[in-house]
Amino acid sequence: MGKSWALVVAMLVVVTLVINSFEVKMASAELSAAACKEEKRIGINACKPVLYGNIPSPKCCERVRVTHIECVCRVITPKLAALVDINRAIRLVEGCGRRVPRNYKCGSITTPP
Repeated sequence: MGKSWALVVAMLVVVTLVINSFEVKMASAELSAAACKEEKRIGINACKPVLYGNIPSPKCCERVRVTHIECVCRVITPKLAALVDINRAIRLVEGCGRRVPRNYKCGSITTPP
């Protein structure tokens, strides 16, 4: 995984994590790896401009709102979490009009208290 791609994934993961924390969708069956991979691909494409300093577009915010949290938690490793500026991610989430929960843990990331 290239560093640029990893940063895109990391930012998408964090944004998805904090936006979805109050909207966790409880599915009767776990999503397949293929479904999660497709959600990640679509989300990365929608939110890639955020990595270059742009604010989240409506398309990016919408994608973040519909991404399943169970797909996100699978990929947040300590190595990936180390690439993310959590405060920047929180600002991005707030830019999408969402409140960021405190002390929310998913994978290797916990939002600040």
